[in-house]
Amino acid sequence: MSPSPTSGIDARADLAALCERGIDWRLDPSRMITLGAATRPAAVLVLFGRLDASPAATDAPSVPADLDVLLQRRAGTLGHHAGQVAFPGGRLEPSDDGPVAAALREATEEVGLDAAGVEVLGALAPLPVPVSNHLVTPVPAWWTTPSRVAAVDHAETVDVFRLAVADLLDPANRASVAHTRSGATVRTPAFVVGGVLVWGFTAIVLSRMFDALGWAVPWDTRRLVTPEV
Repeated sequence: MSPSPTSGIDARADLAALCERGIDWRLDPSRMITLGAATRPAAVLVLFGRLDASPAATDAPSVPADLDVLLQRRAGTLGHHAGQVAFPGGRLEPSDDGPVAAALREATEEVGLDAAGVEVLGALAPLPVPVSNHLVTPVPAWWTTPSRVAAVDHAETVDVFRLAVADLLDPANRASVAHTRSGATVRTPAFVVGGVLVWGFTAIVLSRMFDALGWAVPWDTRRLVTPEV
C-alpha cells in the first residue's frame, strides 16, 4: 500500500511487525476462563485494506485516510453475541489446518470473501470469550485484491461493511461499555461510528491492536455507551 498524502505510515508493515513480536492483551482477570474439554477454539479474520468507496470522514494523521477494516453484523437470532458487530470467523472444524485456515474458511462462508486476494500476516495470541466459552485467535490479514463481500447466510450475518480506521480512532467516536462481573464493574472499549456500535470482543481486539501499533490517540475513557442487548 502506498502511504496517503496525509500519513507516512505503512499500515501493512506495521501489522506484519505486530504479528512478529506478538501482543499482550492486558485482559481483566474476570475475562479469563478455565480451559477444559468444553472450551472451543475459534478464529477471526482481522482484515485491513484500502477503502474502495469513500475515505474516512476524520482527518487522523496517525493512519492513512483510506485504511479500513472488514466487519459484519451478526444475526439477532443467534444464541451468543446476537446483533453485535464482529469480525468474520467462527469455530475451528476438524478439517481446518489451524486458526488461519478456519478464519479464511469462515470469512468465505459468511461474507463471500475471495481468500485468493488476502495475504495473511500472522496470528496473534488467542483471547478467551467467557460468555460463549471460546478461545479465539485473531488472524490479521491484508486485502491485496479486494473482492465483493455481502451477507451469505442471513441466519448468521445480516450486514457486511468496511469501516475507516481513522474514524474508529477519532476520540469523538470512542467510548467505554460498563460490565458487571463477579460483583465488580469492568469497563471495556467501544467505538461508535455513523450509528454503528462496536463493542465486546471485537472492540477489545481493535483497541488493543491500535495501542500496540502506535496508531491510537488519547480519548475519554469516562464516556459511557450502553449497547442494546
